[in-house]
Amino acid sequence: MSATRGKHGQLIGYTELCTDLPGGRAANIMTSRAFVVRVDGGGRREVAPQFITNANTWTQFAGWSLDGKQAIILSGWESSENAAWEEEHKSFRMVDGTWLVDTWLVDIETGKGVNVTAVERVSPYNTGLFFWPNDPKRLGFTALIRGESKPYSMKLDGTGKQDLSQQAGFAYGFNASPDGKRIAYHQNYQVYLADTDGKNAKKVETGHPFCFCPTWSPDGEWVEFLSGEHYNCHPHRVKRDGTGLRKMADRGGYKGTMLFLDVPDYHEGSSDVPSWSADSRFLYYTAQVNEAVELMRVSMDGKTEQLSHSGPGMLHYHPNASPDGKQVLFGATRDGVRQLYVANPDGSKARPFTLMKKGHAAMHGHWQP
Repeated sequence: MSATRGKHGQLIGYTELCTDLPGGRAANIMTSRAFVVRVDGGGRREVAPQFITNANTWTQFAGWSLDGKQAIILSGWESSENAAWEEEHKSFRMVDGTWLVDTWLVDIETGKGVNVTAVERVSPYNTGLFFWPNDPKRLGFTALIRGESKPYSMKLDGTGKQDLSQQAGFAYGFNASPDGKRIAYHQNYQVYLADTDGKNAKKVETGHPFCFCPTWSPDGEWVEFLSGEHYNCHPHRVKRDGTGLRKMADRGGYKGTMLFLDVPDYHEGSSDVPSWSADSRFLYYTAQVNEAVELMRVSMDGKTEQLSHSGPGMLHYHPNASPDGKQVLFGATRDGVRQLYVANPDGSKARPFTLMKKGHAAMHGHWQP
């Protein structure tokens, strides 16, 4: 059956996984599978199940092509021995031969995929792939090179990989401006803005030791990121040239790590980062309010709105506004299980589009363009 938006409605890509298996983080991560579903909750199907070759492999839905015809799918593998070592030592260990994470472009109609990070391979660990705005033949991604994560670009077929970093350090959160002329990333937990080739990198001066996950506003005029102390960071923004720093909102003591497992997780979950509205007028984010983590929205002039009102212990996570500006997607534990919801832009009329059972979770929702 066709899964195109025009025939069956807009799709949302996301990831399902188990949350309560014994064995800790790795045992549950290895159950991750990429799915798509219509906004109305129908047409749920797994994407690229052929990538699951053994019990130690997993997939994750990581984004879309700009035309919505291809899904960006992570495929991962970790050796059992390395997973056991990590659980014992409560730390990641990226040793060659024990990890392999690649990124595929998968045709959403046919299911056929191309592993673009395996072409002229530069790393066994490749994530963060995106289609370069305003340049249909270019991709961006991050590659782990000798223990350091680097921003890279490559051609659409995976050739021509180019390191865009200009200095040593661990870089992450790499993305490009809507006009394709500027890039942003954080390196050693400081935010940098640079030209499209990585040159003329400029550090955003905040005075804070911990800044990460910069993202461009849809109009290309602003860059938002989280900044502050470790586990005490808040939404900030600057102009595209790095000036005009402003704290947008306070997260009320929320650590900003969404615990997605029901067993101990040595990495303390998944980073819970803000998202722009389609018109660049708002940032959606999550914050601690009393004893719950609530869905919030802040305007560019600093006016905050609480969009959810929950009982003690309830979590909201990973907000993501729709490209047409008519809805917002987020995760929540409103029924005691980590489900994904869609709602009006103000958070009203929220309804789940996943039906996960206890011991499972739905994560990382991505709107089809």
